[in-house]
Amino acid sequence: MPEETTPKRRRAPAMSQEERRDAIVQATLPLLELHGANVTTSQIAQAAGIAEGTVFRAFKDKQELIHACVHEALSPEPVIDLLDRTASLPDLRDRAIWTINALSSYLERMWSLAGVLRESGFDPHDKSGGKHKNPGEHFERLHSRAAAVFEPDADRLAVEPALAAKLLLGLVMANRARPGAPTTGADASPEQLVDLFLHGALRGTRCTTS
Repeated sequence: MPEETTPKRRRAPAMSQEERRDAIVQATLPLLELHGANVTTSQIAQAAGIAEGTVFRAFKDKQELIHACVHEALSPEPVIDLLDRTASLPDLRDRAIWTINALSSYLERMWSLAGVLRESGFDPHDKSGGKHKNPGEHFERLHSRAAAVFEPDADRLAVEPALAAKLLLGLVMANRARPGAPTTGADASPEQLVDLFLHGALRGTRCTTS
């Protein structure tokens, strides 16, 4: 009688160095939001499901890893993907609300991480971990995508879509004050911001946007 053989388990394909770095960054970001720069490489390894030594094979040191996380947090790509989806919404008000939600989430994530890192003693000007893109470049890309939100209704606007997008971005940033900055009350909801932006602050001036 032939012996039974147990099928050999196939090993998962090995990650490339870039894939490994990205996986470690994604596992580290939530820890940075909790612990700031005081997070340990042991905690990072446990969250990533790897040996601690693997962290140092992917990154020179913890400082370089934190810089990579900051770079990822600043990346506007997820927001740009969300803004591109507004093309399927026919109503300007709906597109503007979607845009405000996407931009607000981006600002909150960015400022929250910056605040906890600063409180834990991280120096963002230390270039040992690499050079970050100028945040202005990211906002230029966000502005360009936000302008596209207004393009379908360009003939109904009192200003050019680019200016409308610039003003909307300013309104969102003013509404989402940085952590630690003086506040003057609760934030406005996306719906309140859109109605204020499209119809003004006076009662009885509202008009349809569809």
